[in-house]
Amino acid sequence: MSKAPCTLRVAGFAEESIVDGPGVRFTIFVQGCRKNCPGCQNPQTHDPAGGAVMDCEAILAKIAEDPLVSGVTFSGGEPFLQPEPLVRLARAVRALGLGVMAFSGYTCEELVEKGREDPAVMELLDELDCLVDGPFVEELKDLELEFRGSSNQRILVRKDIAEIKAKVVGNEQN
Repeated sequence: MSKAPCTLRVAGFAEESIVDGPGVRFTIFVQGCRKNCPGCQNPQTHDPAGGAVMDCEAILAKIAEDPLVSGVTFSGGEPFLQPEPLVRLARAVRALGLGVMAFSGYTCEELVEKGREDPAVMELLDELDCLVDGPFVEELKDLELEFRGSSNQRILVRKDIAEIKAKVVGNEQN
């Protein structure tokens, strides 16, 4: 990780999760979300002033010390409200040989649009192996879905993310 200070506002961690993505995940629940989806399973993460500010190096050290962890998941709250520190953390995690995925209440298309104004959003998308996108919709809740809470949410792998980025950016140029 670069020498410049890197901090992240977090709500908490699930250090050996098997429900937040494939394999054993170190899940970081970031603090802050504007979506306020009815029925959200993590409403305590919504207040952007809640949680605790942590040093990214300290978080990375916790991840690196666990030999069972096969990947890191950014959940929330809304990870894309703190893209700069998460980009740095994602790059450091990938340098450890671990995969990175994120959950977002925004669709990938919405994130690409946000990335037009905030390049760190695009950079974070580029670091992900997988993105679960879209808001939780209580009426579409389905407990049988893998890694998702409602049927409108998608599981997008790197190829899918790249295709959506190309489509949205291509539409902007036409």
